[in-house]
Amino acid sequence: MTNHAVVIAGGGPTGLMLAAELALAKVDVAIVERRVTQELAGSRALGLNPRSVELFDQRGVADRFTSKGKPYHIAMFATRLDITDLPSRHNYTLGLVQAKVETIMAEWAAALGVVTYRGVEVAGFTQDDSGVGIELSDDRTLRAQFLVGCDGGRSLVRKQAAIELVGWEPSTTYLIAECRLTDPALGFRYDARGTHAIGPREGGGYGLVLEDPTRFTREPTVDDLRAGLFERYGTDFDLRDVTWLSNFTDAARQATSYRNGRVLIAGDAAHIHSPVGGQGLNLGLQDAVNLGWKLAQVVHGTSSATLLDTYEAEMHPVGASVIRLTLAQTALKRTDERSKALQEVMAGLFTLDEPRKRYGAMMSGLSVRHDFGEGHPLLGRRMPDLDLGTTRVFELLRAARPVLINFGAPIASRIPQVSASYAGAWELPGIGAVPAPSALLVRPDGHVAWVGEASDRGLADAIARWF
Repeated sequence: MTNHAVVIAGGGPTGLMLAAELALAKVDVAIVERRVTQELAGSRALGLNPRSVELFDQRGVADRFTSKGKPYHIAMFATRLDITDLPSRHNYTLGLVQAKVETIMAEWAAALGVVTYRGVEVAGFTQDDSGVGIELSDDRTLRAQFLVGCDGGRSLVRKQAAIELVGWEPSTTYLIAECRLTDPALGFRYDARGTHAIGPREGGGYGLVLEDPTRFTREPTVDDLRAGLFERYGTDFDLRDVTWLSNFTDAARQATSYRNGRVLIAGDAAHIHSPVGGQGLNLGLQDAVNLGWKLAQVVHGTSSATLLDTYEAEMHPVGASVIRLTLAQTALKRTDERSKALQEVMAGLFTLDEPRKRYGAMMSGLSVRHDFGEGHPLLGRRMPDLDLGTTRVFELLRAARPVLINFGAPIASRIPQVSASYAGAWELPGIGAVPAPSALLVRPDGHVAWVGEASDRGLADAIARWF
Protein backbone atom coordinates (compact mmCIF):
# COMPACT_ATOMS: atom_id res chain seq x y z
CA MET A 1 0.00 0.00 0.00
CA THR A 2 1.27 3.45 -0.96
CA ASN A 3 0.44 6.50 1.14
CA HIS A 4 -0.30 10.06 0.01
CA ALA A 5 -1.84 12.99 1.83
CA VAL A 6 -4.37 13.52 -0.96
CA VAL A 7 -5.39 11.33 -3.89
CA ILE A 8 -7.29 12.87 -6.80
CA ALA A 9 -9.42 10.65 -9.05
CA GLY A 10 -9.22 12.13 -12.54
CA GLY A 11 -6.47 14.04 -14.32
CA GLY A 12 -8.52 16.47 -16.40
CA PRO A 13 -8.36 20.26 -15.91
CA THR A 14 -10.04 20.23 -12.48
CA GLY A 15 -7.86 17.43 -11.11
CA LEU A 16 -4.69 18.95 -12.53
CA MET A 17 -5.49 22.39 -11.10
CA LEU A 18 -6.23 20.96 -7.67
CA ALA A 19 -3.03 18.90 -7.76
CA ALA A 20 -0.98 21.97 -8.67
CA GLU A 21 -2.56 24.01 -5.87
CA LEU A 22 -1.79 21.29 -3.33
CA ALA A 23 1.76 20.84 -4.62
CA LEU A 24 2.38 24.59 -4.27
CA ALA A 25 1.32 24.19 -0.63
CA LYS A 26 3.83 21.32 -0.18
CA VAL A 27 1.17 18.63 0.12
CA ASP A 28 1.97 15.07 -1.01
CA VAL A 29 -0.64 14.67 -3.76
CA ALA A 30 -1.20 12.01 -6.41
CA ILE A 31 -3.54 11.77 -9.41
CA VAL A 32 -5.16 8.54 -10.60
CA GLU A 33 -5.89 8.87 -14.34
CA ARG A 34 -7.29 6.17 -16.63
CA ARG A 35 -5.57 7.59 -19.73
CA VAL A 36 -2.07 6.28 -20.37
CA THR A 37 -1.03 9.71 -21.71
CA GLN A 38 -2.60 13.16 -21.42
CA GLU A 39 -3.77 12.86 -25.03
CA LEU A 40 -7.44 13.73 -25.41
CA ALA A 41 -9.83 12.64 -28.17
CA GLY A 42 -11.32 15.73 -29.77
CA SER A 43 -10.92 19.38 -28.88
CA ARG A 44 -13.61 19.35 -26.15
CA ALA A 45 -13.86 22.76 -24.46
CA LEU A 46 -12.70 25.57 -26.73
CA GLY A 47 -11.37 28.23 -24.40
CA LEU A 48 -10.58 29.80 -21.05
CA ASN A 49 -12.67 32.63 -19.67
CA PRO A 50 -11.06 35.76 -18.16
CA ARG A 51 -11.21 34.51 -14.58
CA SER A 52 -9.47 31.26 -15.51
CA VAL A 53 -6.64 33.20 -17.15
CA GLU A 54 -6.48 35.32 -13.99
CA LEU A 55 -6.17 32.18 -11.85
CA PHE A 56 -3.21 31.04 -13.92
CA ASP A 57 -1.77 34.56 -13.71
CA GLN A 58 -2.03 34.39 -9.90
CA ARG A 59 0.27 31.37 -10.04
CA GLY A 60 2.68 32.84 -12.59
CA VAL A 61 1.88 30.50 -15.49
CA ALA A 62 -0.64 32.50 -17.57
CA ASP A 63 1.89 33.11 -20.34
CA ARG A 64 2.12 29.35 -20.96
CA PHE A 65 -1.51 29.47 -22.06
CA THR A 66 -1.76 32.92 -23.64
CA SER A 67 1.28 32.20 -25.85
CA LYS A 68 -0.61 29.23 -27.35
CA GLY A 69 -4.11 30.71 -27.61
CA LYS A 70 -5.90 33.54 -29.32
CA PRO A 71 -7.74 36.29 -27.40
CA TYR A 72 -11.33 37.17 -28.28
CA HIS A 73 -12.76 40.18 -26.45
CA ILE A 74 -16.19 38.62 -26.17
CA ALA A 75 -18.22 36.46 -23.82
CA MET A 76 -21.24 34.46 -24.91
CA PHE A 77 -24.72 34.63 -23.44
CA ALA A 78 -26.84 33.37 -26.32
CA THR A 79 -25.23 36.26 -28.21
CA ARG A 80 -21.82 37.92 -28.34
CA LEU A 81 -21.12 40.34 -25.50
CA ASP A 82 -18.28 42.82 -25.91
CA ILE A 83 -16.08 42.62 -22.77
CA THR A 84 -13.29 44.91 -23.93
CA ASP A 85 -14.12 47.43 -21.21
CA LEU A 86 -14.28 44.97 -18.31
CA PRO A 87 -11.72 45.99 -15.65
CA SER A 88 -9.36 43.03 -15.89
CA ARG A 89 -5.87 42.60 -17.26
CA HIS A 90 -7.34 39.61 -19.13
CA ASN A 91 -10.60 41.00 -20.51
CA TYR A 92 -10.90 38.34 -23.19
CA THR A 93 -11.86 34.74 -23.79
CA LEU A 94 -8.72 32.82 -24.68
CA GLY A 95 -9.33 30.53 -27.63
CA LEU A 96 -7.40 27.38 -26.68
CA VAL A 97 -8.83 23.89 -26.98
CA GLN A 98 -9.02 21.67 -23.91
CA ALA A 99 -6.53 19.19 -25.35
CA LYS A 100 -3.83 21.89 -25.32
CA VAL A 101 -4.93 23.27 -21.95
CA GLU A 102 -4.54 19.83 -20.41
CA THR A 103 -1.10 19.28 -21.94
CA ILE A 104 0.18 22.56 -20.50
CA MET A 105 -1.38 21.85 -17.11
CA ALA A 106 0.04 18.32 -16.97
CA GLU A 107 3.54 19.63 -17.65
CA TRP A 108 3.11 22.25 -14.91
CA ALA A 109 1.84 19.68 -12.39
CA ALA A 110 4.69 17.29 -13.18
CA ALA A 111 7.24 20.08 -12.69
CA LEU A 112 5.70 20.71 -9.26
CA GLY A 113 6.29 17.08 -8.31
CA VAL A 114 2.76 15.71 -8.64
CA VAL A 115 2.70 11.90 -8.89
CA THR A 116 0.36 10.46 -11.52
CA TYR A 117 -0.77 6.83 -11.69
CA ARG A 118 -1.70 6.33 -15.34
CA GLY A 119 -3.71 3.63 -17.06
CA VAL A 120 -5.74 2.88 -13.93
CA GLU A 121 -8.91 4.10 -12.26
CA VAL A 122 -10.27 4.32 -8.75
CA ALA A 123 -12.35 1.14 -8.42
CA GLY A 124 -13.62 1.71 -4.88
CA PHE A 125 -12.77 3.10 -1.48
CA THR A 126 -13.54 2.93 2.21
CA GLN A 127 -13.07 5.73 4.70
CA ASP A 128 -12.63 5.91 8.45
CA ASP A 129 -11.65 8.57 10.98
CA SER A 130 -7.99 8.48 9.96
CA GLY A 131 -8.19 8.39 6.17
CA VAL A 132 -9.37 6.71 2.98
CA GLY A 133 -8.38 3.31 1.63
CA ILE A 134 -8.47 3.41 -2.18
CA GLU A 135 -8.67 0.40 -4.49
CA LEU A 136 -7.32 0.81 -8.01
CA SER A 137 -8.52 -1.08 -11.08
CA ASP A 138 -5.20 -2.98 -11.27
CA ASP A 139 -5.68 -4.30 -7.69
CA ARG A 140 -3.14 -1.93 -6.15
CA THR A 141 -4.21 0.03 -3.07
CA LEU A 142 -3.49 3.56 -1.92
CA ARG A 143 -4.03 5.24 1.42
CA ALA A 144 -4.75 8.97 1.76
CA GLN A 145 -6.00 11.47 4.30
CA PHE A 146 -8.45 12.71 1.66
CA LEU A 147 -9.84 11.54 -1.68
CA VAL A 148 -11.17 14.06 -4.19
CA GLY A 149 -13.33 12.94 -7.11
CA CYS A 150 -12.56 14.96 -10.23
CA ASP A 151 -13.71 12.05 -12.35
CA GLY A 152 -16.44 13.63 -14.46
CA GLY A 153 -20.20 13.62 -14.72
CA ARG A 154 -20.48 9.86 -14.19
CA SER A 155 -18.17 10.09 -11.16
CA LEU A 156 -17.64 6.79 -9.39
CA VAL A 157 -16.33 8.68 -6.37
CA ARG A 158 -19.54 10.69 -6.09
CA LYS A 159 -21.71 7.61 -6.44
CA GLN A 160 -19.78 5.53 -3.89
CA ALA A 161 -19.79 8.48 -1.49
CA ALA A 162 -23.62 8.34 -1.72
CA ILE A 163 -23.82 11.94 -2.94
CA GLU A 164 -26.93 12.52 -5.03
CA LEU A 165 -26.99 14.48 -8.30
CA VAL A 166 -30.28 16.33 -8.79
CA GLY A 167 -31.73 18.76 -11.31
CA TRP A 168 -33.21 18.83 -14.80
CA GLU A 169 -33.56 16.00 -17.31
CA PRO A 170 -32.39 16.70 -20.88
CA SER A 171 -34.69 18.54 -23.27
CA THR A 172 -32.52 18.11 -26.36
CA THR A 173 -29.48 16.21 -27.62
CA TYR A 174 -26.48 17.10 -29.74
CA LEU A 175 -24.11 15.18 -31.96
CA ILE A 176 -20.58 16.59 -32.03
CA ALA A 177 -17.75 15.59 -34.34
CA GLU A 178 -14.38 16.51 -35.79
CA CYS A 179 -13.74 15.44 -39.35
CA ARG A 180 -12.74 16.43 -42.89
CA LEU A 181 -15.27 18.10 -45.20
CA THR A 182 -15.17 19.69 -48.64
CA ASP A 183 -16.49 23.27 -48.94
CA PRO A 184 -18.87 23.09 -45.96
CA ALA A 185 -21.44 25.79 -45.12
CA LEU A 186 -19.65 27.50 -42.24
CA GLY A 187 -21.44 29.16 -39.35
CA PHE A 188 -24.76 28.54 -37.66
CA ARG A 189 -27.90 27.09 -39.18
CA TYR A 190 -31.34 27.03 -37.54
CA ASP A 191 -34.31 24.81 -38.32
CA ALA A 192 -37.17 23.07 -36.54
CA ARG A 193 -34.78 20.54 -34.98
CA GLY A 194 -32.59 23.21 -33.37
CA THR A 195 -29.25 24.92 -33.84
CA HIS A 196 -26.43 23.45 -35.92
CA ALA A 197 -22.94 24.72 -36.65
CA ILE A 198 -19.81 23.98 -38.67
CA GLY A 199 -16.48 25.68 -38.04
CA PRO A 200 -12.80 25.21 -38.91
CA ARG A 201 -10.42 23.59 -36.46
CA GLU A 202 -6.80 24.56 -35.92
CA GLY A 203 -4.53 22.29 -37.91
CA GLY A 204 -7.17 21.52 -40.51
CA GLY A 205 -10.52 19.83 -40.58
CA TYR A 206 -13.82 20.97 -39.13
CA GLY A 207 -15.82 20.70 -35.99
CA LEU A 208 -19.57 20.39 -36.21
CA VAL A 209 -22.58 20.21 -33.92
CA LEU A 210 -26.00 18.92 -34.94
CA GLU A 211 -29.00 19.27 -32.62
CA ASP A 212 -32.02 17.01 -32.47
CA PRO A 213 -34.37 16.69 -29.47
CA THR A 214 -34.89 12.95 -29.94
CA ARG A 215 -32.45 11.35 -32.32
CA PHE A 216 -28.92 11.41 -30.89
CA THR A 217 -29.70 9.64 -27.63
CA ARG A 218 -27.52 6.55 -28.15
CA GLU A 219 -23.85 6.16 -28.97
CA PRO A 220 -23.57 7.84 -32.41
CA THR A 221 -22.06 6.33 -35.54
CA VAL A 222 -20.54 7.84 -38.66
CA ASP A 223 -23.75 6.85 -40.48
CA ASP A 224 -25.70 8.99 -37.97
CA LEU A 225 -23.39 11.90 -38.71
CA ARG A 226 -23.71 11.50 -42.44
CA ALA A 227 -27.51 11.23 -42.27
CA GLY A 228 -27.70 14.26 -40.01
CA LEU A 229 -25.71 16.37 -42.47
CA PHE A 230 -27.91 15.30 -45.40
CA GLU A 231 -31.07 16.13 -43.45
CA ARG A 232 -29.88 19.61 -42.49
CA TYR A 233 -27.71 20.66 -45.41
CA GLY A 234 -28.78 18.41 -48.28
CA THR A 235 -25.23 17.02 -48.56
CA ASP A 236 -22.58 15.37 -46.42
CA PHE A 237 -19.82 17.68 -47.76
CA ASP A 238 -17.77 14.60 -48.71
CA LEU A 239 -17.53 13.56 -45.06
CA ARG A 240 -14.34 11.62 -44.23
CA ASP A 241 -11.62 11.10 -41.63
CA VAL A 242 -13.86 11.35 -38.57
CA THR A 243 -11.41 11.64 -35.67
CA TRP A 244 -13.91 12.28 -32.90
CA LEU A 245 -17.62 11.55 -32.61
CA SER A 246 -19.73 11.92 -29.50
CA ASN A 247 -23.02 13.23 -28.18
CA PHE A 248 -24.22 15.27 -25.23
CA THR A 249 -27.45 16.69 -23.83
CA ASP A 250 -28.55 19.81 -22.00
CA ALA A 251 -29.19 17.90 -18.76
CA ALA A 252 -28.43 20.14 -15.80
CA ARG A 253 -27.74 18.57 -12.43
CA GLN A 254 -25.81 19.44 -9.29
CA ALA A 255 -24.57 17.41 -6.35
CA THR A 256 -26.58 17.86 -3.16
CA SER A 257 -23.29 17.99 -1.26
CA TYR A 258 -19.66 18.46 -2.24
CA ARG A 259 -18.28 16.44 0.67
CA ASN A 260 -18.88 13.25 2.61
CA GLY A 261 -16.34 12.99 5.42
CA ARG A 262 -12.87 12.64 3.91
CA VAL A 263 -14.21 12.37 0.36
CA LEU A 264 -14.88 15.48 -1.74
CA ILE A 265 -15.92 16.13 -5.34
CA ALA A 266 -15.17 18.93 -7.80
CA GLY A 267 -15.69 19.89 -11.43
CA ASP A 268 -18.10 17.82 -13.51
CA ALA A 269 -18.38 15.31 -10.67
CA ALA A 270 -20.20 18.05 -8.75
CA HIS A 271 -22.19 19.68 -11.55
CA ILE A 272 -23.15 18.93 -15.16
CA HIS A 273 -24.85 21.18 -17.68
CA SER A 274 -24.91 22.13 -21.34
CA PRO A 275 -21.60 23.45 -22.68
CA VAL A 276 -23.39 26.52 -24.07
CA GLY A 277 -21.49 29.62 -22.94
CA GLY A 278 -18.30 27.64 -22.29
CA GLN A 279 -18.65 27.43 -18.51
CA GLY A 280 -17.85 23.84 -17.55
CA LEU A 281 -14.04 23.66 -17.64
CA ASN A 282 -13.75 27.15 -16.17
CA LEU A 283 -16.08 26.40 -13.27
CA GLY A 284 -14.04 23.30 -12.48
CA LEU A 285 -10.87 25.42 -12.23
CA GLN A 286 -12.63 27.72 -9.76
CA ASP A 287 -13.69 24.68 -7.69
CA ALA A 288 -10.09 23.50 -7.57
CA VAL A 289 -8.58 26.83 -6.56
CA ASN A 290 -11.22 27.35 -3.87
CA LEU A 291 -10.64 23.89 -2.41
CA GLY A 292 -6.88 23.57 -2.79
CA TRP A 293 -5.57 25.96 -0.13
CA LYS A 294 -8.26 24.89 2.35
CA LEU A 295 -7.45 21.21 1.94
CA ALA A 296 -3.74 22.01 2.29
CA GLN A 297 -4.30 23.81 5.59
CA VAL A 298 -6.30 20.88 6.94
CA VAL A 299 -3.63 18.40 5.84
CA HIS A 300 -0.91 20.49 7.51
CA GLY A 301 -2.98 20.83 10.67
CA THR A 302 -3.19 24.62 10.47
CA SER A 303 -6.98 24.49 10.24
CA SER A 304 -9.60 22.02 11.41
CA ALA A 305 -11.60 19.95 8.93
CA THR A 306 -14.54 22.33 9.39
CA LEU A 307 -12.74 24.72 6.99
CA LEU A 308 -13.66 22.25 4.23
CA ASP A 309 -17.34 23.04 4.84
CA THR A 310 -16.72 26.51 3.36
CA TYR A 311 -15.80 24.90 0.03
CA GLU A 312 -19.36 23.69 -0.48
CA ALA A 313 -20.85 26.81 1.11
CA GLU A 314 -19.00 29.02 -1.38
CA MET A 315 -18.89 26.96 -4.57
CA HIS A 316 -22.32 25.30 -4.50
CA PRO A 317 -24.07 28.68 -5.09
CA VAL A 318 -21.58 29.46 -7.88
CA GLY A 319 -22.36 26.13 -9.54
CA ALA A 320 -26.10 26.71 -9.15
CA SER A 321 -25.73 30.14 -10.80
CA VAL A 322 -23.83 28.65 -13.75
CA ILE A 323 -26.54 26.01 -14.20
CA ARG A 324 -29.23 28.71 -14.24
CA LEU A 325 -27.27 30.63 -16.86
CA THR A 326 -26.91 27.56 -19.09
CA LEU A 327 -30.62 26.73 -18.75
CA ALA A 328 -31.49 30.30 -19.71
CA GLN A 329 -29.21 30.20 -22.73
CA THR A 330 -30.66 26.89 -23.88
CA ALA A 331 -34.13 28.45 -23.74
CA LEU A 332 -32.92 31.53 -25.62
CA LYS A 333 -31.39 29.41 -28.38
CA ARG A 334 -34.59 27.51 -29.21
CA THR A 335 -35.68 27.95 -32.79
CA ASP A 336 -39.47 28.18 -32.50
CA GLU A 337 -41.16 31.49 -33.33
CA ARG A 338 -42.02 32.36 -29.72
CA SER A 339 -38.41 31.91 -28.67
CA LYS A 340 -37.28 34.11 -31.55
CA ALA A 341 -39.35 36.94 -30.09
CA LEU A 342 -37.54 36.48 -26.77
CA GLN A 343 -34.17 36.48 -28.55
CA GLU A 344 -34.98 39.79 -30.23
CA VAL A 345 -35.97 41.38 -26.92
CA MET A 346 -32.79 40.15 -25.20
CA ALA A 347 -30.60 41.28 -28.09
CA GLY A 348 -32.00 44.76 -27.65
CA LEU A 349 -31.35 44.64 -23.93
CA PHE A 350 -27.69 43.81 -24.46
CA THR A 351 -27.16 46.92 -26.58
CA LEU A 352 -27.36 48.79 -23.26
CA ASP A 353 -24.12 49.12 -21.32
CA GLU A 354 -25.29 48.07 -17.86
CA PRO A 355 -26.81 44.66 -18.78
CA ARG A 356 -23.98 43.99 -21.25
CA LYS A 357 -21.34 44.64 -18.58
CA ARG A 358 -23.23 42.75 -15.89
CA TYR A 359 -23.77 39.60 -17.97
CA GLY A 360 -20.32 39.92 -19.51
CA ALA A 361 -18.84 39.84 -16.01
CA MET A 362 -20.99 36.86 -15.05
CA MET A 363 -20.05 34.83 -18.12
CA SER A 364 -16.39 35.80 -17.65
CA GLY A 365 -16.30 34.44 -14.11
CA LEU A 366 -15.25 37.86 -12.81
CA SER A 367 -18.35 38.73 -10.79
CA VAL A 368 -18.31 35.81 -8.33
CA ARG A 369 -18.87 36.97 -4.76
CA HIS A 370 -18.71 34.65 -1.76
CA ASP A 371 -20.98 35.61 1.10
CA PHE A 372 -18.74 36.73 3.97
CA GLY A 373 -21.43 38.94 5.47
CA GLU A 374 -22.16 42.65 5.20
CA GLY A 375 -19.37 45.09 4.47
CA HIS A 376 -17.33 46.75 1.76
CA PRO A 377 -18.22 45.81 -1.86
CA LEU A 378 -14.80 44.13 -2.21
CA LEU A 379 -15.52 41.65 0.58
CA GLY A 380 -15.84 38.15 -0.88
CA ARG A 381 -14.98 39.23 -4.42
CA ARG A 382 -11.86 38.53 -6.47
CA MET A 383 -9.09 41.00 -5.79
CA PRO A 384 -8.33 43.26 -8.78
CA ASP A 385 -4.82 42.88 -10.17
CA LEU A 386 -3.65 46.39 -9.33
CA ASP A 387 -0.24 47.84 -10.14
CA LEU A 388 1.40 48.55 -6.78
CA GLY A 389 4.53 50.32 -7.94
CA THR A 390 7.24 47.68 -8.09
CA THR A 391 4.82 44.75 -8.17
CA ARG A 392 1.19 43.89 -8.87
CA VAL A 393 -1.35 42.04 -6.79
CA PHE A 394 -1.30 38.73 -8.67
CA GLU A 395 2.48 38.53 -8.25
CA LEU A 396 1.89 38.52 -4.49
CA LEU A 397 -0.20 35.34 -4.85
CA ARG A 398 2.39 33.23 -6.68
CA ALA A 399 3.04 30.96 -3.68
CA ALA A 400 -0.69 30.36 -3.08
CA ARG A 401 -0.54 31.92 0.38
CA PRO A 402 -2.59 34.69 2.01
CA VAL A 403 -1.33 38.26 1.89
CA LEU A 404 -2.26 41.42 3.77
CA ILE A 405 -1.99 44.51 1.57
CA ASN A 406 -1.67 47.71 3.58
CA PHE A 407 -2.36 51.05 1.94
CA GLY A 408 -1.20 53.07 4.96
CA ALA A 409 -3.28 51.83 7.90
CA PRO A 410 -1.48 51.08 11.22
CA ILE A 411 -1.79 47.27 11.34
CA ALA A 412 0.09 44.49 13.13
CA SER A 413 -0.51 40.96 11.83
CA ARG A 414 1.06 37.50 11.67
CA ILE A 415 -0.03 37.25 8.02
CA PRO A 416 2.70 38.40 5.57
CA GLN A 417 2.11 42.11 5.02
CA VAL A 418 2.90 44.26 2.01
CA SER A 419 2.94 48.04 2.23
CA ALA A 420 1.56 49.50 -0.97
CA SER A 421 0.17 52.61 -2.57
CA TYR A 422 -2.44 52.90 -5.30
CA ALA A 423 -3.92 56.14 -6.53
CA GLY A 424 -6.12 54.80 -9.35
CA ALA A 425 -9.84 54.06 -9.40
CA TRP A 426 -11.16 50.90 -7.75
CA GLU A 427 -13.55 49.25 -10.20
CA LEU A 428 -15.24 45.86 -10.06
CA PRO A 429 -16.55 44.00 -13.15
CA GLY A 430 -20.32 44.37 -13.47
CA ILE A 431 -20.41 46.62 -10.38
CA GLY A 432 -18.43 49.73 -11.24
CA ALA A 433 -16.48 52.07 -8.98
CA VAL A 434 -16.17 51.26 -5.26
CA PRO A 435 -14.55 53.16 -2.35
CA ALA A 436 -10.81 52.70 -1.87
CA PRO A 437 -9.94 50.51 1.18
CA SER A 438 -7.14 51.20 3.65
CA ALA A 439 -6.07 47.52 3.77
CA LEU A 440 -7.08 44.13 2.40
CA LEU A 441 -6.63 40.52 3.48
CA VAL A 442 -6.49 38.40 0.33
CA ARG A 443 -6.92 34.61 0.46
CA PRO A 444 -4.70 32.30 -1.62
CA ASP A 445 -7.53 31.92 -4.16
CA GLY A 446 -7.52 35.69 -4.76
CA HIS A 447 -10.76 36.48 -2.94
CA VAL A 448 -10.86 39.30 -0.40
CA ALA A 449 -11.40 37.95 3.15
CA TRP A 450 -11.31 41.28 5.01
CA VAL A 451 -11.40 44.97 4.11
CA GLY A 452 -9.88 47.65 6.33
CA GLU A 453 -11.54 51.02 6.40
CA ALA A 454 -9.10 53.26 8.32
CA SER A 455 -8.65 50.64 11.08
CA ASP A 456 -7.87 46.97 11.67
CA ARG A 457 -11.26 46.21 13.20
CA GLY A 458 -12.29 42.64 12.38
CA LEU A 459 -8.88 41.60 11.04
CA ALA A 460 -8.03 39.26 13.92
CA ASP A 461 -11.39 37.50 13.52
CA ALA A 462 -10.86 37.10 9.77
CA ILE A 463 -7.40 35.63 10.28
CA ALA A 464 -8.71 33.22 12.89
CA ARG A 465 -11.61 32.23 10.63
CA TRP A 466 -9.55 31.50 7.54
CA PHE A 467 -5.96 30.87 8.60
